[in-house]
Amino acid sequence: MTASVTAPGARSAAQEPVVPAPDATPDPGDRPAAPARWRSRAIRISSVLAAVLAWQLLTANDLRLWLRFDTLPTVTEIVSAYGGQLRTDLFYLDLGQSLIRIVSGFGLATVAGVTVGIALGRSRLFADTVGPLAELARPIPAIAIVPVAILLFPSDEAGIVFITFVAAFFPIMVSTRHAVRALPTIWEDSVRTLGGSRWDVLGRVVLPGILPGLFGGLSVGIGVAWICVISAEMISGRLGVGYRTWQAYTIVDYPGVFVGMITIGILGFSTSAAVELLGRRVTRWLPRGENTR
Repeated sequence: MTASVTAPGARSAAQEPVVPAPDATPDPGDRPAAPARWRSRAIRISSVLAAVLAWQLLTANDLRLWLRFDTLPTVTEIVSAYGGQLRTDLFYLDLGQSLIRIVSGFGLATVAGVTVGIALGRSRLFADTVGPLAELARPIPAIAIVPVAILLFPSDEAGIVFITFVAAFFPIMVSTRHAVRALPTIWEDSVRTLGGSRWDVLGRVVLPGILPGLFGGLSVGIGVAWICVISAEMISGRLGVGYRTWQAYTIVDYPGVFVGMITIGILGFSTSAAVELLGRRVTRWLPRGENTR
């Protein structure tokens, strides 16, 4: 009888692991995302156009279905009024004034909110002294501070910027504080073990680690800031989109009111999209799911 001899470490053909053949069917997740993006954009545009068409039909036919569409301007009247506004210098003056106020207030709120949020999340003493004051002031609507701003600041302009600052400050501060407290402690321990200082922990762990939560707060803050800056302009402003919208209402210029509303929506959408785009660029190192934008 002849015995088969196998070299040490070698395997027979029967013992070799069977590797399954790769599946020829492509994974749906591997398909190009471009068609899905274009389909999503087409649906979004179609939904807007459908809403505009419905508005035109309801107002042009003077329908009164519990809601009184016969008192509202038609789409064609609003478009005509918008075209007239675009040909005036006053429209761009109001636009620039509102943008200056939102950039000033939101910029100050970003710096202060991030600083205070990090301090609240990192320092027990700071959280015990400043935390209760922040939590007491946070539920107060920023628009309710308008009388205080009028009394406190020497000019309406400074008061409107202050109201915008307060509106954006608390969402940014709260999101930053939560992001700091959610950081894994092992990251800080690793830097400390390697001889890093407190500033190293702040620059290499805290600031990069809170970016996703921070930009979430910035996105919310910019939206709240627009709400409050427009409201403040309606109450105590002399220029701005909000002031011009309220003035149009007082003189019964309803197409002008809708011109202001549409302008506010475009401004809010554009600034929020800019913040989100910046957030995606800054946090591009994060793993992401399916892109639905």
